[in-house]
Amino acid sequence: MSNTIANHLENTLYQISVAAKLAQRDPATIQLLAVSKTKPVSDLVLAYQAGQRHFGENYVQEGVEKTLALAHLNDIIWHFIGPIQSNKSKFIAQHFAWCHSIDRLKIAQRLNNQRLPSQAPLQICIQINIDNEASKAGIAPEDLMSIAAEIEQMEHLTLRGIMAIPKASDDYATQLSSFGRLAALYEQLKTRYPQVDTLSMGMSGDLNAAIASGSTMVRVGTGIFGKRQ
Repeated sequence: MSNTIANHLENTLYQISVAAKLAQRDPATIQLLAVSKTKPVSDLVLAYQAGQRHFGENYVQEGVEKTLALAHLNDIIWHFIGPIQSNKSKFIAQHFAWCHSIDRLKIAQRLNNQRLPSQAPLQICIQINIDNEASKAGIAPEDLMSIAAEIEQMEHLTLRGIMAIPKASDDYATQLSSFGRLAALYEQLKTRYPQVDTLSMGMSGDLNAAIASGSTMVRVGTGIFGKRQ
């Protein structure tokens, strides 16, 4: 298993590198986020030993348990990327460095109030429902600038960018269409807020189109850790 995870990680980084070069981009400008939900701590340790430092968790309780189990590896950067329930926001505020799934102002306010003053600000991405899917979380694209303006005022949060999970499609042109609209929103946000530097989009199935469209962070789970149990 150790070889497998290390090999998968190496293959994923190679795929990112090839896609970046095709898009005439520097591969170093694209961060790999290893999505480790439902995977045992031992798998994360193997990925860590192979050089991975950014890990994404979707479930609050499981994610918190992992942050505590691996607290001795203090250079791991924990990202929360799943849906946020109000009653769980305190755990995200205090155990994660990043939160990608802000889809309403109330949650941002709770995270801001619950982040400990002794902690660095929580790094925030606003989740966009780019294809207007009823089954998906995220704000409407037209609401981005107003929610960003509110988050910018929050002392314990730092707005870093946007995240999205476009409509699933195997068609490259369809993927490019969704990602292109996200990239335009990202550029608009960057113009107003100079610290914005994160366009979190692209997973195993649409990684090439995401990188061609300007993604700065891709989220890969199965490609690294294998299928979920």
